[in-house]
Amino acid sequence: MNDTLEDMLPTEELLTQYKSMLRIRQTEELMSDLVLAKEIKCPCHLYSGEEAIAVGICAHLSPTDYIFSGHRSHGHYLAKGGDINALFAEVLGKETGCSRGRGGSMHLIDPQNGLLGSAPIVAGTMSLATGAALASKIREDNRVTVSFFGDGATGEGVLAEALNFAALKNLPIIFACENNLYSTHMPIRQIRVSPEIVDLAKPFGISGFQVDGNDLFEVYKVASRAIQECRRGKGPVFIEFMTYRQRGHVGPDDNIQGAHTDIRPKEEIEVWLKNDPITHLEQYLLNYDLTNRKDLELIRVAVREEIEDALAFARNSPYPKAEELHHYVYAA
Repeated sequence: MNDTLEDMLPTEELLTQYKSMLRIRQTEELMSDLVLAKEIKCPCHLYSGEEAIAVGICAHLSPTDYIFSGHRSHGHYLAKGGDINALFAEVLGKETGCSRGRGGSMHLIDPQNGLLGSAPIVAGTMSLATGAALASKIREDNRVTVSFFGDGATGEGVLAEALNFAALKNLPIIFACENNLYSTHMPIRQIRVSPEIVDLAKPFGISGFQVDGNDLFEVYKVASRAIQECRRGKGPVFIEFMTYRQRGHVGPDDNIQGAHTDIRPKEEIEVWLKNDPITHLEQYLLNYDLTNRKDLELIRVAVREEIEDALAFARNSPYPKAEELHHYVYAA
């Protein structure tokens, strides 16, 4: 690339993006520990290793822009400005959670910051995101919608329906595919004739890009272009982000620490661990003398304290009352 992140962002903003990525990573690692300790009861699909995608895209979005997510949604929630206290309270099933403790890890929502929903049904929010983009176009409110989904979701028919409708109506929506190479435990090459997921956009005449999702430089640049296109009425846009999850499909039980359920080759894992998005950004900041190790450590400590405070908030929050179990199930 000819441009560097410094060309696109001042150093202060670069450090903000670094802090955002670190907040996601440390949150996921703490949640992994809480799952193992059985303090978190709900399934948690951890976002460790994929942080650059959520942060690089959401850096361009305003609180009024929309995003929709799936089961691996913690990173999207935090990158879009979601309340970390409410996140920890939600996964602990507390009344102060973002879904009142009734949804858990896979049902995060924060309308004030534009996260209109996440769901465990694979590809379940694609059509909702497309509808939100249609509403934006009708209202002419200049909002952009981002639909986050994984490579496994590309096998669902609703994707073709959403792409077709979005192209037909020129909707301001970005289809952001986080391709971590595995659909649960099934390698992508075993479920797709063509491993190039970005090619799905071609039959619909949709602009498509494939970039390194572990490189904040690449993510930030392609997201900027895609969002500008959508705001100019040139949407939709499809982006395939090549990435890799550092934990298991769900929680730490089938992760890379040696549990028997992870079928990923050891050599493959080692290669991707060296391609860590946070390490990439740290090295860039240090190599170009934009910061120093002491200041990076201060950021790490500050993030750790923020996360520990959020966990304390969640632990001290009340559980929903039994007699209110059915509250918030239906709209008033």
